[in-house]
Amino acid sequence: MTSLPSPSTLKVLAFDTFGTVSDWHAGVSSVLAQLFPELDSSLVARDWRRMYAPIMAEVEIGERPWTLLDDLQRETLDRLLRSKYDVVPTAEQLDVAVHSWHVLPGWPDSSAGLHRLKKKFTICALSNGNVALLNEMAKTSDFPWDFIGGSDLWRHYKPASEVYLGLVRLMQVEPSEVMMVATHVTDLAAARTFGLQTAYVSRPTEWGPETKREEPNPDDAFFVRGIDELATLLGC
Repeated sequence: MTSLPSPSTLKVLAFDTFGTVSDWHAGVSSVLAQLFPELDSSLVARDWRRMYAPIMAEVEIGERPWTLLDDLQRETLDRLLRSKYDVVPTAEQLDVAVHSWHVLPGWPDSSAGLHRLKKKFTICALSNGNVALLNEMAKTSDFPWDFIGGSDLWRHYKPASEVYLGLVRLMQVEPSEVMMVATHVTDLAAARTFGLQTAYVSRPTEWGPETKREEPNPDDAFFVRGIDELATLLGC
């Protein structure tokens, strides 16, 4: 592991949301089970999640115009249900399913850990979700963000530089004074490219029944098993 940064060098903690502070699999699969009881809701949720990055990439490379994540999610779920599961969803079913991402439950350590960190640092959501989505999630799961960095502020999706450096500019700090906290190695690798410090949060059950390979990366300042553990290591 690299030497740990002094907490005094950090001013801002930027958190990924889907999977890092919130349990998307539990939240989404439970809603899908109510909407489509004839389907394996866990499998549908995981299939849906796998369509997330490719369609955002289409936006980033200019194949489609800027589109909110909610609208991309609606499109991918409709396509998935029709093509793989031979189900034609109603508009209302799609609305409810997409809204499940707005009210995801936090992991057991998330809210308390964030409240501890907030006493010492500026804590921000830095997510591909839109601001309205993240605001509703924060109220649902008691995430006490100082700032909500939704993709619609910059009209870009991670791992675009505009997202990470956009937050740096708004907070009026240096990149090295920001730590990206996530459970996704690609998110952290991108953040380091732009000069941010990084911390990996282990979420072995992020994908429900699927095994998620996790191991420490020497380029991350911290490898923790919860946000509460990060708070302890940062002296909160």
